[in-house]
Amino acid sequence: MDPVAVRGVKIGEGIPKICVPIVGRTREEILESGKNISTVGADIVEWRADWYEDAATFERVKETARQLRDVLGGIPVLFTFRTAGEGGERALEKDVYIELNQKAAKSGYIDMVDVEALAGDEAVTAVIKAAHECGVKVVVSNHDFQKTPEKEEIVSRLRRMQELGADIPKIAVMPQNRKDVLTLLAATEEMYSKYADRPIITMSMAGTGVISRLCGEVFGSALTFGAAGKASAPGQMEVENLKKVLSLLHESL
Repeated sequence: MDPVAVRGVKIGEGIPKICVPIVGRTREEILESGKNISTVGADIVEWRADWYEDAATFERVKETARQLRDVLGGIPVLFTFRTAGEGGERALEKDVYIELNQKAAKSGYIDMVDVEALAGDEAVTAVIKAAHECGVKVVVSNHDFQKTPEKEEIVSRLRRMQELGADIPKIAVMPQNRKDVLTLLAATEEMYSKYADRPIITMSMAGTGVISRLCGEVFGSALTFGAAGKASAPGQMEVENLKKVLSLLHESL
């Protein structure tokens, strides 16, 4: 499969790329986080806009995106408004959610957008269409903070995201035990080896699932999330430690 290239970062090629989230509530906090992240070696930055206190006012979102772009230089930016239903900070009406992602993609300051699969096929395809028209890549995501679905269900969800036109399908699940982590890894390997024609992102959350954030190169996940300060999800490791482990595994393969 061909990697997804964003500002020279090739997702799906070589060592899994490290994405670091920004979860600031004010513009000042967001920009300060951006300055910090730009020094730790992140491959991609995810701006979690659901944390931003002015997320309801797009002109402020756009201006913050512009300033963040200046701070980060050439580091790709993934724009994510994670809704409350999938572990985010707030709910958003579907039409507003679609419009926000479309406008972010068209702003000129964002390289990728995340749209949740549970928003529905029409919402997903509407965001993908708008994003692709301006050269922005789309991560279609699904998060289950309660459980780990069966392997067949995980694979089915990832395949559906691919069919809808996601540049990168993504799924994150919560393990109840160690066997659940194996289920996620088995689903990742099956999707990668049998069905995927583009990079995928998978992870098992919390401490139990942390191994899944480290072994993506073995099983087929192209990107992992690390923390530089406040984490955006349970189980994220500090970037420095994450880079060491990923590099050690890569050298052994």
